[in-house]
Amino acid sequence: QVQLVESGGGLVQAGGSLSLSCVTSGRTFSRYAMAWFRQAPGKEREVVAGIRWSTAGTFYVDSVKGRFTISRDIAKNTVYLQMNSLKPEDTAVYYCAASSAYSSNWNWYVSSNYNYWGQGTQVTVSS
Repeated sequence: QVQLVESGGGLVQAGGSLSLSCVTSGRTFSRYAMAWFRQAPGKEREVVAGIRWSTAGTFYVDSVKGRFTISRDIAKNTVYLQMNSLKPEDTAVYYCAASSAYSSNWNWYVSSNYNYWGQGTQVTVSS
């Protein structure tokens, strides 16, 4: 069994920073990519950033470019999300997700491309 455990969420004022971590444990699996999603109240879950595990190539949605940085530590089986210049609209539950295999129609945005999910961590940005 694979487990993803997020940590680092909390309450911060607008303009502040938070750093999220996601540790993977359990059964070893082939890992193509990992990503951070978020879900705000009343909204659908959306991807915000992703990283290819072997190459460290990154992906960001436009709304977080220049403010968020995703990184990974292979030895620690951990992916990070550094969030700077936070805005109230960043308020959401943040989830990490792992994708084990690439396919010809794979893309960052589709939740079903990810095999494993964490339980989520709340990020609240006050104005």
